[in-house]
Amino acid sequence: MTTGTGFAVRPVDPVGDAADWGRMRLALWPDEAGVDSPEEMRAALQPVADSCVLLAVATGGEAVGFAEARRRVDYVNGTDSSPVGFLEGWYVVPAWRGRGVGRALVAGVEAWTRAIGCRELASDALLDNAPSHAAHVGCGFEETERVVYFRKRL
Repeated sequence: MTTGTGFAVRPVDPVGDAADWGRMRLALWPDEAGVDSPEEMRAALQPVADSCVLLAVATGGEAVGFAEARRRVDYVNGTDSSPVGFLEGWYVVPAWRGRGVGRALVAGVEAWTRAIGCRELASDALLDNAPSHAAHVGCGFEETERVVYFRKRL
């Protein structure tokens, strides 16, 4: 467990933390149907050896942030090695931003990534999400490339 001023970071309890974790997942991904469903949350924890979900909890017990990471063996844009840790989701409640919660969550994910033998931690953000870009840079990430994806319905 990692601690900061007024909060601690610990692994999520998939049962006891489900409501808080689900609420924050919905805040991060509001357009993704079912992102707060028990099935989706269980899937984020599988397989156990390849996933990490951390929760930041204020001293009073309020959940104030989470991070989800996964070990990826497929090619990840901008990386030089495989496997890599990948920060799949990262959210801090607005009232707690700028207080070190995000950094502590990333530090926890970094420790997990090293522990599973990876040399790189990767992440992504939407092109227009400047606050996320700044948060990533503030935690030591470097931008490696920008990509625009296309599709054609057939």
